[in-house]
Amino acid sequence: MFTTLIAVIAAVALGHVAPGLLAALRPDLAWRALLAWLGERFGEDGGWGGRYGLVALLLPPLLLVLLLQWGLGRVLWGLPGMLFGVLVLLLCWGPRDLDVDVEAVLDADDPQARHARLQELSPQPGQGVGEGPVLAGPLLRSALRRWFAPLFWFLLLGPAGALMYRLVERSAIHAQVLPADNAAGAWAWLRALEWPLAQLMTLTLALVGNFDLVYRAWRGAGGDEPRLESGFLEAAARAAVSGELEEEAEDYRLEGRMVVPDEMPELRDAMSLVWRMLLLWLALLALLVIAGWVG
Repeated sequence: MFTTLIAVIAAVALGHVAPGLLAALRPDLAWRALLAWLGERFGEDGGWGGRYGLVALLLPPLLLVLLLQWGLGRVLWGLPGMLFGVLVLLLCWGPRDLDVDVEAVLDADDPQARHARLQELSPQPGQGVGEGPVLAGPLLRSALRRWFAPLFWFLLLGPAGALMYRLVERSAIHAQVLPADNAAGAWAWLRALEWPLAQLMTLTLALVGNFDLVYRAWRGAGGDEPRLESGFLEAAARAAVSGELEEEAEDYRLEGRMVVPDEMPELRDAMSLVWRMLLLWLALLALLVIAGWVG
């Protein structure tokens, strides 16, 4: 728990101080090049072209990381294991820093620059990000993939869990270089990894936002149905942001003040919700660390 807390704080801090350095260290382009080479080498034939072809590629690095986290955690009071965990989570965070991309959108001087920077917030290539109420959905999905998913799987399985999620997610994002069945398997694996996290994030969103609105949106989008589809997260995000903006406008009206038009209020409010969700997770982690020390 303590390692996770330190790693997340380091990832967020370094994302502001040296975003270019972390982006260069994260092996996104190298992973895509490897997938493309395997596709050219083996094509649709053999095990690589099948639905579970990605499993064989992921097993060696995941087993190596498992051995390292097990071995390093048992020497020098676990300090090497802690440093290893921080390093892995730093590399799995992202691959772009969400808050930096949001600030870039808000700082854009003209509509064309703003539109181009908005596309950097997209959770996957080819999925456009528009302005207005619809913006909250892609932002929460990007928050899931960039921040919360590595954190969640790190908590459950350690560095190997964070690495597993990031490699599966990058493989699905770069599915255009995979054989068709392999790409379908990568997306199915990604949906299975994201579904429980989306449920937990929706609960967190309800706690930091309007619980009733989020709950109704979650049910209306099928969040209570037993299927591995997590589109309810986007629906809950839109409901939470719309509700907060309406409440803010109502407060201004009751106080007799004029509502001053804000620049992209949906983006600001959605990012505020993301920060509150992350802080709630970190606060719970800190309480668990303190409880462990006291116990």
